[in-house]
Amino acid sequence: MLRKRLNTSGYKEQKSEAGTRTKNSKQGFSLPSVLCLLLSAVLLLASASCAPRYAEKPAHKGIPLDRVLSEFRSISSIEAVLYVEYEKNDSVMGGDAFLTLSEDKLNLRLYYLGFPAGEVSEDNGVIKSKPKLNRNKSIILVDGLKNSFLWWTIKDYAVQEKDNLYILKNYNRKILISKETLLPVQQTIELDNGDELSINYDSPAKQGAGGTARNGEQEMEKPVSAGNREFAPESPTMWYQSKLSIKFKNHVVRVRVKSYSVFKNKS
Repeated sequence: MLRKRLNTSGYKEQKSEAGTRTKNSKQGFSLPSVLCLLLSAVLLLASASCAPRYAEKPAHKGIPLDRVLSEFRSISSIEAVLYVEYEKNDSVMGGDAFLTLSEDKLNLRLYYLGFPAGEVSEDNGVIKSKPKLNRNKSIILVDGLKNSFLWWTIKDYAVQEKDNLYILKNYNRKILISKETLLPVQQTIELDNGDELSINYDSPAKQGAGGTARNGEQEMEKPVSAGNREFAPESPTMWYQSKLSIKFKNHVVRVRVKSYSVFKNKS
């Protein structure tokens, strides 16, 4: 909003008897008024174009949980473009990242201002990184990312129901799944030494055409091919949580998924 009234030397203001202001001009609108209207219109259009677009939440209530988990377990690997923010105490760093992920492998390439800034890989439990990571960073990046994205890999679990949630629990993992979206909302993992890794999820989004996610901006109208199998647009596997927060001790990693693709096992 304009805090100062626009004036030009060629136009003078005077009060009418009714207490309203009139312009000493032959035209019905003064130049300042026209400028104010144009500026207001430009600001209004700019704010509308920058407004976030929210995806419609998935409505999967009533679909059997076992069926949904079976569909997710048919996914062999994931590729995603992320924005990753790492926080420790009062220090915060952020940048883009490219993630490729399967149950036994992970590769995370980090970028800052478009330039490579680091890489973390894991292959059957063997972790390599450049630059070298300490134990806490390895846990939150490798274990945190793998378990947060591949949440359906939990094994030997029992299922409980509470209000609008399914609770999947085994000896060291606990996952809360929304009955409405059939997506996780929270997960906790207890490590061998008793430390706890916690993950929170938010903002469901739907994959776009060709298996690529558009954070809900691109809606599906027909089945798409992702990897080696086709799956219908109404399948729960078409949805994912686009915001994650992973916490371990005094370390926090916040992830925003910018694009997302899944590849399925051969039928």
